[in-house]
Amino acid sequence: MTGTVVAGERQKFDALAARWWDPDGPMKPLHRMNPLRTGWIAKRLDGVAGKSILDVGCGAGLASEAFARLGAHVTGVDAAGEALAAARAHAEAGGLSIDYREGGPEDLLAVGEKFDAVVALEVIEHVEDRAQFLGALAALAKPGAPIFLSTLNRTARSFLLAKLGAEYLLRLLPVGTHDWRMFITPGELGAALRPTGYRITELAGMRMSPTGQWSETRDLGVNYLAMARR
Repeated sequence: MTGTVVAGERQKFDALAARWWDPDGPMKPLHRMNPLRTGWIAKRLDGVAGKSILDVGCGAGLASEAFARLGAHVTGVDAAGEALAAARAHAEAGGLSIDYREGGPEDLLAVGEKFDAVVALEVIEHVEDRAQFLGALAALAKPGAPIFLSTLNRTARSFLLAKLGAEYLLRLLPVGTHDWRMFITPGELGAALRPTGYRITELAGMRMSPTGQWSETRDLGVNYLAMARR
């Protein structure tokens, strides 16, 4: 276990591994959100075919598989071993070659690998040492390569919608999935990135409709995507 992810968070997502790929299961919101997230990233990379992408906190591989199906060379890393086992089994069944590794981004630094893009989707709100985490992401990116993050803004509205609404009222997520105190504002994310030499160059909000479909919006008040470059 590396030093950035809270141990309880790893155990939480390990417990969900068996149903991660059930589109109507506990990860249903991520299944619905995934095309928006990965499409937004692919567009800003002018396509991902032939490019190396590191998916940090990949879980059971929703984003990793989406990028792989678009022709990217994908490495996925996660501290949750059970989730990674589900990722490997699902990729093999789908005929996809994805390099899944157990651990955190810090564990990849020792082998000196660099990637054309580094993504961390719905991860930083589960991270204990954000400075170390973002420093590792930056160190794993090739010169000029972007970093992409998606996360939750810490606002009164996100507490009502993403915490109380999603977990307790609508039961879209298991109770305890998120700790609202760990949510991060775009300003805080930008400040945390600054020591790495990266700055946020683009932000987009993500909005869920009453039917559960996700779309891009200018409203950053709940879920948002960020691209950062040196």
